Amino acid sequence: MGPEEIRRRVSEVTWCHSIDLGHGIVTPGLSNVRPLSDAELPSFDGRSVLDVGAWDGLYSFRAEQAGAAAVTALDHYAWGVDVPARQAYWDKCAAEGALPDHSRDLTDFWDPSLPGRKGFDLAREVLGSRVKPVVGDLMTMELDALGQFDVVLYLGVLYHMPEPLTALRRVRAVTREVAAIETVAVRVLAQRDASLLAFYAGNELGGADFGNWFAPTQNGLVDLCRAAGFRRVEVRRGPPPLQPWRDHFRRNIDRAMHQYRAGTMPLQLRRGPATPPCRA
Repeated sequence: MGPEEIRRRVSEVTWCHSIDLGHGIVTPGLSNVRPLSDAELPSFDGRSVLDVGAWDGLYSFRAEQAGAAAVTALDHYAWGVDVPARQAYWDKCAAEGALPDHSRDLTDFWDPSLPGRKGFDLAREVLGSRVKPVVGDLMTMELDALGQFDVVLYLGVLYHMPEPLTALRRVRAVTREVAAIETVAVRVLAQRDASLLAFYAGNELGGADFGNWFAPTQNGLVDLCRAAGFRRVEVRRGPPPLQPWRDHFRRNIDRAMHQYRAGTMPLQLRRGPATPPCRA
């Protein structure tokens, strides 16, 4: 396949990930999330790898190129759901202030031709990859049949799970050595050390996306992983630093809460001055 044919076929696909296909061609991924660096991922060299929620296969191909012995790309939702039809339904729900029926994803909006796998299949062909695609839902499939893997990638999936602890327990069940888990998270200034989960019943997280359910604090994510059975949890990318005025606001809130709990100050909520501008 020549470069012009590759470019033509790339233009016919809606891509989530930006994947370097060679020949100066990079797929036009829609995701605005910075990809994880090599330092933020486990070593793949000589290991078996499972990429859960692979979608276009960015990390599946990265693992293979980094020397993985074998790579399995697992997905079903991103590959099989008719996204335009489902989005039209979600937009209607948003306009009516209603919550969607998510069971329709695998009935009314399921396309067995797997339209969402076109990007993965094209990238696999162009790259001459041997990554093994498997259509399945980690939450419902037979895990013994799937097997265990030295490295499991669970990137950008957890916040889509209505039952996050159950999801992580199933990730642990297929992990032989190490799992890399990436998720959106929240930061609660007055309880920055608490293990918390923010719940989103509608499309509050991600705008038009009704498929997001939970966002943990950093400690909440660590404790979820420990409860799921992982013996050691290491955070490689934490939240960004607070801007100076936010740090000052946090200290004042912490001081006020401490005085309130000690009984030395009545807790009163009043309208204060406008938020100070950010300063370099």
